[in-house]
Amino acid sequence: MINRRQMLTAGAGAVLASAATAQTRFRDLPELAVVNDAATQVPPRPGQGPDYNPVVRLNGWSLPWRVNGNVKEFHLVAEPVERVMASGMIARLWGYNGQSTGPTIEAVEGERVRIYVTNRLPEHTSVHWHGLILPSGMDGVGGLSHPAIPPGKTFVYEFDLTKSGTFMYHPHADEMVQMAMGMMGLFIVHPRDPDFMPVDRDFAFLLAAYDIDPGTYIPRVAEMTNFNMWTWNSRIFPDIDPLVVARGDQVRVRCGNLTMTNHPIHMHGYDFEVTCTDGGWVPETARWPEVSIDIPVGAMRAYEFDAVHEGDWAIHCHRSHHTMNAMGHDLPTFIGADKSRLTRMIRRQTPGYMPMGTAGRADMAEMSMEIPDNTIPMMTGWGPHGPLEMGGMFSVVKVRDGIAPGDDTDPGWYQNPPGTEAWKWTGGLPDHARQSSPETIVTPPAHGGDGGHGNG
Repeated sequence: MINRRQMLTAGAGAVLASAATAQTRFRDLPELAVVNDAATQVPPRPGQGPDYNPVVRLNGWSLPWRVNGNVKEFHLVAEPVERVMASGMIARLWGYNGQSTGPTIEAVEGERVRIYVTNRLPEHTSVHWHGLILPSGMDGVGGLSHPAIPPGKTFVYEFDLTKSGTFMYHPHADEMVQMAMGMMGLFIVHPRDPDFMPVDRDFAFLLAAYDIDPGTYIPRVAEMTNFNMWTWNSRIFPDIDPLVVARGDQVRVRCGNLTMTNHPIHMHGYDFEVTCTDGGWVPETARWPEVSIDIPVGAMRAYEFDAVHEGDWAIHCHRSHHTMNAMGHDLPTFIGADKSRLTRMIRRQTPGYMPMGTAGRADMAEMSMEIPDNTIPMMTGWGPHGPLEMGGMFSVVKVRDGIAPGDDTDPGWYQNPPGTEAWKWTGGLPDHARQSSPETIVTPPAHGGDGGHGNG
């Protein structure tokens, strides 16, 4: 029989063994990496395992990993974060490892990954690995794939990477709230064969939208249509970093969409080929040329181009209100209105009042007006020739001679060579044609090769 002393001794030993096991497990977790800086951080090439060219995520970073036996291990922490969306504006979001969007996970096709997910949120969560092929129990749908991860607990996801491509991760637990709060990230699986789909520069960003009232910090999570902050990696122009490219580089741009609407991403100065979706690589015979590519909700597209044209080339969403910040949706239109009498009346009470909007809204980008704390002007940013009048989902592809491999330093504004920049005309003007009829006007054929219009 076991006496009381033996029982107490055995119990103490069990407690010590349990504590030792817990400490061992804690020590077994990969080192926790946290980054708060919003600058783009170029990942180093891998020091062990298969080689690959790391992806540069605009205003983001890649999660460190370690090899444990034959498994690549990561540590992802879901937690409240503060994100500097732009100078003068902070958003209080939920994210991963100190940021929203979360760090990029990079691995290689054929590798086995083990991802520890620690929940520091005030409610349960999960992680869905969007687009990856894996066991049902690892799919990350809380209550379906596995129990949701309670606050303060760590779950482990482990699976083999069966195909390469660009994927995403996000919660499938209280999804509307958690994704509206910024919980999302990119998961890049590089090809096992380094000679398959190689590029010199590889960029990535995630599209996210928020509704944050001027002067406040937390998104309105129940909003479904009238968002006012359209972001890349939870950053807005003018503080989205540029895509820096050396002339002659082969360039890939990967773009994922976790907003509630589609986004036609347009890049100036180039045409390109769509080479990848989140379903996989597009065979060369099936690719198509584009200058704009529409990114559906919950999808990813990657395109590639040869950087042969030097210059500063805009890249942006072509929905015009997605390139604006802190939009008000109830602004009246005053184009053509005569505000002179109203202006005189208001200036009696408020000297210096400036009427706006009667000739458009470009003057908003040039004026320095008082705005609420923790917000940013609707149209902003300055270029080498004046105000850019942009915001939201806008950046610049900067193609230059002499950019060293791996160098993402902003080279400054491009100086257009003489004779290649639009100029002010001061001479006489040729006659111009004008037509106000709503009817279809058939242009008569030209005769004689002189460019004029004939009578027949």
